[in-house]
Amino acid sequence: MNLQPADQEFKKSLSPALPDRIFKSVEPRYLEEPRARWAGQGGVLALPETTQHVSELVKAASEASVCIVPYGGGTGLVGGQISPEGPAPLIISVEQMSQIREVFPSENVLVAEAGTILANVQSAAKDVDRLFPLSLAAEGSARIGGNLATNAGGINVLRYGNTRDLCIGLEAVLPDGSIWNGLSRLRKDNTGYDLRNLLIGSEGTLGIITAAALKLYPKPNSYGTAVFAVASPNAALKLLSLLRTEVGEAVSAFELIHQQGFNFLSEKLPNVRQPFVQPPEWTVLVELGLGANVDGQAALENIFTTALGQGLLSDGLIAQSEGQRQEFWSVREHIPEANRLIGSISSHDISLPLSAVPEFIIRANNVMETIGPFRINCFGHLGDGNLHYNVFPMPGKTQQDHLEERNKVKLSLHDLVHEMGGSVSAEHGVGRLKVADLERYADPVKLKTMRAIKSALDPKGIMNPGAVLRRA
Repeated sequence: MNLQPADQEFKKSLSPALPDRIFKSVEPRYLEEPRARWAGQGGVLALPETTQHVSELVKAASEASVCIVPYGGGTGLVGGQISPEGPAPLIISVEQMSQIREVFPSENVLVAEAGTILANVQSAAKDVDRLFPLSLAAEGSARIGGNLATNAGGINVLRYGNTRDLCIGLEAVLPDGSIWNGLSRLRKDNTGYDLRNLLIGSEGTLGIITAAALKLYPKPNSYGTAVFAVASPNAALKLLSLLRTEVGEAVSAFELIHQQGFNFLSEKLPNVRQPFVQPPEWTVLVELGLGANVDGQAALENIFTTALGQGLLSDGLIAQSEGQRQEFWSVREHIPEANRLIGSISSHDISLPLSAVPEFIIRANNVMETIGPFRINCFGHLGDGNLHYNVFPMPGKTQQDHLEERNKVKLSLHDLVHEMGGSVSAEHGVGRLKVADLERYADPVKLKTMRAIKSALDPKGIMNPGAVLRRA
């Protein structure tokens, strides 16, 4: 199907059905993505205010064979929110659809429109003494529709799951403009195919999410937070097992941090207060979310003593106040910013079976040594097997000095991940960055089925063409 550009003639055809106020000039931010890998194209920009507006826009685009790029907060790291090639798209931003429609505290359910900023969803849950546990660095600007479209992860996946696990129902506009009202609050509904989970993680290629019924949880009465210097990634996994044995599902986060991350902070963000004067080679940041009558500090002190006796760790700090807890998390949250300021040669969002993580790190480092001298910052959500294995130039060099090696670095790492039963896309999605990776590593039957689903729901190929699946 030959797609057409979203030009001024197309925009004029929309005027009778839609108010002029929802159309805006295409500002640069709608054509950019955080890693500056691509520059998008500006066709027509629409900021619908209602689901019906979205429906009218998509219906018109379908009839005119105009491609659509859905836009949330623009924080995606794999290029899913911009269109660098092909006809100029209709950009549909959901940012004006930002209402908390309903909250049902007794059901632990909150209904939010897709343009609601994640931090505002968290705040609305807090207002009724509940917790919405999705938490990630961009939560002040990321929007819940985009979180769902990419099945975002974050720091609390260990306990609460990915965004997919936090959603009960969806409202969405499908590629022909029809509105699917799946905004159910039912915990059990076995009436046919699961369209909700089909749309979650589809990155705007099968439809546009306009609202969601989200799961809430009881707020922890208190937190126990600590940083521990561990002997190795293998020791970190043993510590995680010990924690789960002692406190069960209270383990909310378990973050692995390499010494290189602290070094980058010292180099680029020296005002970030670090927990250790001399950073250890490996550190874990642990957080427990606790119920009433449970002393988090005491629990962590007991675990520290036991783990010290087993040789799993050598040092540690347990937060004595909310301020110190926030300082610990500030270190973890600023590591990606320090990475950005250094400038990576190649960054990798990967996942592995938990028991394979220590071996992978050793083997990956050995592979990198065969390619060249690099600085490696390996960190991430060890509790769910999600690592960010990022490769940087040596001091005095820049990423521009290694452009010829970038593809070899990425391919070597991803081949190793695949060989060890992992995934080359853990929490950031496929977008445009990893289309070739999906083709290289995905099960052929899975890929064939995905293309069949895309063809069935979006026969004209208008929905975010070039994302997830290569343009037909």
